[in-house]
Amino acid sequence: MGMEKKYVTQEELKQHNKPGDLWISIQGKVYNVTEWAKTHPGGDIPLLNLAGQDATDAFIAFHPGTAWAHLDQFFTGYYLKDFVVSEVSKDYRKLASEFSKLGLFEKKEHTVVKSLLFVTLLFVGAVYGVLGSNSFFVHMGAGALLGFAWVQVAYLGHDSGHYNMMTSKGFNQMAQILTGNCLTGISIAWWKWTHNAHHIACNSLDYDPDLQHLPFFAVSTSLFKSITSVFYGRELSFDTMAKLCVSYQHYTFYPVMCVGRINLFVQTFLLLFSNRKVPNRAFNILGILVFWTWFPLLVSCLPNWTERILFVLVSFVVTSIQHIQFCLNHFSADTYVGPPKGNNWFEKQTAGTIDISCSSWMDWFHGGLQFQLEHHLFPRLPRCHLRRISPLVKDLCKKHDLPYRSFSFYDANVRTIKTLREAAVQARGLIWEAVNTHG
Repeated sequence: MGMEKKYVTQEELKQHNKPGDLWISIQGKVYNVTEWAKTHPGGDIPLLNLAGQDATDAFIAFHPGTAWAHLDQFFTGYYLKDFVVSEVSKDYRKLASEFSKLGLFEKKEHTVVKSLLFVTLLFVGAVYGVLGSNSFFVHMGAGALLGFAWVQVAYLGHDSGHYNMMTSKGFNQMAQILTGNCLTGISIAWWKWTHNAHHIACNSLDYDPDLQHLPFFAVSTSLFKSITSVFYGRELSFDTMAKLCVSYQHYTFYPVMCVGRINLFVQTFLLLFSNRKVPNRAFNILGILVFWTWFPLLVSCLPNWTERILFVLVSFVVTSIQHIQFCLNHFSADTYVGPPKGNNWFEKQTAGTIDISCSSWMDWFHGGLQFQLEHHLFPRLPRCHLRRISPLVKDLCKKHDLPYRSFSFYDANVRTIKTLREAAVQARGLIWEAVNTHG
């Protein structure tokens, strides 16, 4: 005679939502992942954000089939009593299962090899342009090539961060350090820390770090309330400086994007030299040192300080194309305040993402991220399959009356600027109100 099952309700599960008492449920079984959160490969943020909830869809999205075998060690013996699966979740899981059976998560085709060869050519061209010519215009062209190489390297780093781009986990980690730290100066540890949080809490104003850009930008008037960033553990203060910056953010958006790379360098150093636990900290620091050795040396080979400054500026301006695209994918989408909820995974991803429509021959330029919704729903899927699954995702959205938004690069820019302008007008009104009140 089998043992009688033990149950907990969703309300009881919600009580276990703290770092020292962290439970989640997956397909109706309840797991205690308190200790596992400390060594979880994806970091503790995704688990903390979904603590005390059913996390089945998120688990399916981020883990291969082999991960299911590791769950038993965390099983509490309890089952979720009022466990219900929505119709959209059923369809989402069915689609994920079909992709798995087709082997799409493993078939990477030749995208990695082609990308590596392309990046190599770009870097060689940039170095040759600096060392092999005395022409000012050639040097500026070399700076543009270097910036474009950084863009393509970032796509490779993104790919390796979501799935094993290489043949083994060890080689994949090595590729991450090389593509991220050594070649771009941006720590893969920082990227994984913020990016995993972004995926789990897509467009949550207080949980998603990709929307927390005060004092420079505010995509929603909800940020005017000086909400607390759960990710950074500090208040996002909407002070006088923030009001002033946000009031003109639709004008400053592109100029700030041109130098946005500086912020990524700063964030890298802040994390690597913080007290926070950082996976492979030594290798990350070593990779950063490699970058800050070769890059200044290359710049120093230019004949004068004018060209050196312009070379760096040109390379940064070119990378702004990628920074802008990241913003286009989310800034004008729906936002919310509060933690993500595991039982509406599909709905939150559709609400918070925007695709960029383009011809197939331009896929290389966008690195697959033009299919932002497809990527958010199936982050382990290699970019070469995203266009193929796009019609299936669109049909599923239509079936469940959920938004599937895809705009041209131009139209997406218009929508983003409009969103920034609407918030700017509100912020400007607050400034005038303060002036009139206090004289």
